Amino acid sequence: MHPLALALLREKGLAVTDLRSKSWDEFAAAGAPPMDRIVTVCDNAAGEACPVWPGRPAVAHWGLPDPAAVLGSEAERRRAFPTPFTRWTSASPSW
Repeated sequence: MHPLALALLREKGLAVTDLRSKSWDEFAAAGAPPMDRIVTVCDNAAGEACPVWPGRPAVAHWGLPDPAAVLGSEAERRRAFPTPFTRWTSASPSW
């Protein structure tokens, strides 16, 4: 997980202790937790081949610029992270 993403989550009062990046392979392995929705969020992911997910979950792509790719001062980089967070939190309850 990107340190600035974790910092934003902490600022929003969310627990980050057990969060970590995961490989797609973890979700295709025997005994993996079932998923009913998969959302990719970075512009780069739209052109990538996605795996066949067990159980046929609904899949969506939300094209958002990757905040981790922003260059500049720490303040400029920090300003890039709220946009995906806001998009996710405003849309996810209805999706």
